[in-house]
Order: sequence, then structure tokens, then C-alpha cells
Amino acid sequence: MPIVEPARFSPASRDDGAERTGGTGIGRALRRGFSRRCPSCGAGRLFRSYLAPEPVCRGCGIDLLQFRADDAPAYFTILLVGHVIVPAMLWLEVAQHPSMLLHALLWVPLTVALTVFLLPPVKGALIGVQWAFGVKS
Repeated sequence: MPIVEPARFSPASRDDGAERTGGTGIGRALRRGFSRRCPSCGAGRLFRSYLAPEPVCRGCGIDLLQFRADDAPAYFTILLVGHVIVPAMLWLEVAQHPSMLLHALLWVPLTVALTVFLLPPVKGALIGVQWAFGVKS
């Protein structure tokens, strides 16, 4: 009886109708998702509003609702924003010793602004990674 090896998954081996040209599929999908474009073709918009994905890409016709990011974008955004804000906050405290009012007036709006700015690109990047690995809901 011949030995049958299990099928190995590779992002380029799945057939989703998208042409893959140049570069790595994962890196390209990540960049396209981060720029809020369709991870498959890069032409269509990924979101119809702030965080709501388009049902279908207008460029290549891929069903974008099959990729669910759920809570992961919020976790990764908190991680990124925290790694920017906390060192800056600690540096300012050690260097200048500003009042608590100045801390609140500076860091709260900056934290909110960075979070609001980064959440859609992070969600797009996660959708791009899901597309590249063939993960569907």
C-alpha cells in the first residue's frame, strides 16, 4: 500500500479565482488590506463605511463578507497604540514632570485619534491575511 502524505497548505495553492503575480501573496495581501483595498485584486474598496466591509469586491467579484476579523483588529490596534503612547508618556513624565491635567489633555485625545486612525487599516490587514491563508468564516 503506497504511503500518502497529507496535503500541505500553501496560500498560492488555493484556487479563489485571483491571479497572483509578483511578490509574496501574504505580503501583498497584507499591504493591500492595510491600504483598505481588496486583498485579491487591489482595485476594489475593502470597506463601504468606517469598518463595514463591502459585500463583494467591485474589481474582482470576491465575496468579502466571508472574511471575519471579529475582535482581533481592536486587540492589535490597542497593542500598537499602547506601544507608541506609553513610552512617549513615560518619557514626558521623566523629562518634564508635567501636571496631570496636561497629561490628560495630551494623551487622551492622542490615544483616541491614533486608535480611530489605525483601526480600519489593521482590520483590512487582518482580512488580507485571512484571504492569503484561505481562512473563511
